[in-house]
Formats: sequence, structure tokens, C-alpha cells
Amino acid sequence: MAFPITRMRRLRKNEALRRMVRETSLSVDDFIYPLFVVYGENKKIPVTSMPGVYQLSCDMLESEIQETVDLGIPAVLLFGIPENKDAVASSAYDDNGVVQQAVRLIKDRWPELLVITDVCLCEYTDHGHCGVVTGTGTIDNDATLELLAQEALSHAKAGADIVAPSDMMDGRIGYIREALDASGFADTAVMAYAAKYASGFYGPFREAAESAPQFGDRKTYQMDPANSREALREIELDIAEGADIIMVKPALAYLDVIARVRERFNHPLAAYNVSGEYAMVKAAAANGWLDEERIMMEVLTAIKRAGADIIITYFAREAARLLG
Repeated sequence: MAFPITRMRRLRKNEALRRMVRETSLSVDDFIYPLFVVYGENKKIPVTSMPGVYQLSCDMLESEIQETVDLGIPAVLLFGIPENKDAVASSAYDDNGVVQQAVRLIKDRWPELLVITDVCLCEYTDHGHCGVVTGTGTIDNDATLELLAQEALSHAKAGADIVAPSDMMDGRIGYIREALDASGFADTAVMAYAAKYASGFYGPFREAAESAPQFGDRKTYQMDPANSREALREIELDIAEGADIIMVKPALAYLDVIARVRERFNHPLAAYNVSGEYAMVKAAAANGWLDEERIMMEVLTAIKRAGADIIITYFAREAARLLG
């Protein structure tokens, strides 16, 4: 009887061997932790669709940031929920806005922590869209660029290390880059939501950020989930306009896109493990249908294996504890 000469199982027989030949490794350095900031004091409001995630006032943000720093997570991504919303998102570029306050607090107390700010209008508009709405109900791309640049500049003045435009307006990376450079913020980096899909996985986020559109949808500016070649065109344009980091969002349902982008471009590549991906794991675990820690690490490893250098994830702190 012939036995196999090559036995793939030889290198799987114990944990030490498996670790030694492991092709993909997760590190706490890979993670960015998203946070939602609200006005007021003593506020820690649970997001019902995202267990473990909260809307936090600045005073309550402090303990969250300290724990994040203690775990070695290198960066946070801030989203703001304003007191007042209007058609032109004026709270987004208010120098005393909630995100701006949070940035100043964090950089004063934890200067070594990278602070990234989401640059978009949807949380701040009364209609919930990511741009200026015309009288006919369409999104005015070019009118939106000026407001996004004002928002990015306001965040940079507050001390943000990186601004992250998530709106998917054409030309916004170049417009923001020019505005930052002209105002003395040439060292402020831009992380572009370069391939952001019109996904159903954003539902829980829209509860957390109070940003659901009040009419229509975002399919005219976010990408069609059926397209991957288009993602390469979007990313190429953002790089040409000055993006320092590029991003694919969502992550788990778009691993093929992450892989194609990694093969094509040498820029640092982020992937956003979005709210719906997080909520699915949490809900299944709560029902006893799967092992939450094991699935969490499997999902994050898959995103890294596909080619992401950076993972934005609500699991960041839980994963960091496991990685020790």
C-alpha cells in the first residue's frame, strides 16, 4: 500500500508549528477604533443594534480613550452627532462642533494617539444625505465640495492627524487636499473612502450616527455592489488627487475588491469592517449560534489576508485584548 510522501498535516500537528508557518498575522497595530461623539455631559447612550457601542459625550469619552490607549490601539475614528441639523450641515464645519471639541480633548490628553475624523455631511444635514440637495432632490456634487473642504479644514485646525472623506463626491480628495495645503496643513493626511459601496450593511451605523437619509437612497453617489473594476478607477482617481491612504468599505462582502486593490496599488490600504458585519456576529453569538471570539478573529484575519494593511473595526478593543 502506497502512503503519501507529502503530508500537509505535518505542519499542523501542534500550535507551535501552526504559528511558525502562519501566513497572515493580526496585530493591534492594524486597528482603528470608531467612536460616536454627542453634545452634553454624562452621556453614554447604547446603540441598540450594536452591542458594546455607545454615543458618548466628551466627558464620557475620556475613559474610552484611556482604555483604547492602554490596549495599544494606535488610532480612533471620530463621528459626530450634532445638536442641530440643517440643509447645509453647518454644524459639520463649526470650529466648536462636537467632533472638533473631541479632537482637542484627545490631542491635549493623549497626543500620541492618532485622531482620524470622518468628513461627511450626512450626520449634520436635516435630509440625511452626504451632499447639498438641489430643488429637484438631486445631490449637487460641486457645491458639496466647498462644504467638505470647510469641514476637513475645521478638523485639521482642531488637531486631527488624518481627515477621512466618506461622501463619495467626485473630486473631493483634490479639493480637500488643496484647501489643507493652502491653509498650512500640508502634513495633515487624507484617508479616502475610495471605494465605498451602496451597501445594506450600514443599517446599524445609521442608528448610531443618526444619519439615515430622509428620502431616496445614496445609490447615485455610492458604488454599485456589483462593480469591482469601477473600484479600481475610483481608487486611481483618489490617489491622483492626493490620497495618502485608500479604503474599501464594507470589508467582509468585498474581500475580492480588497484583493484586487492590493494587487494593483502600493498605497496603504484600509478596510472598514462595518456596523452590519459587527452586528451580525454579535446577534448570532447572543443566540448561541456561534463562538463570538473565534468568528471575530476569523473575520479580521480574512480582511487582513485579502490585503488590508489597516482595519477599521468596532471589534478593535475586543480583538486587542485577545492579541494581548
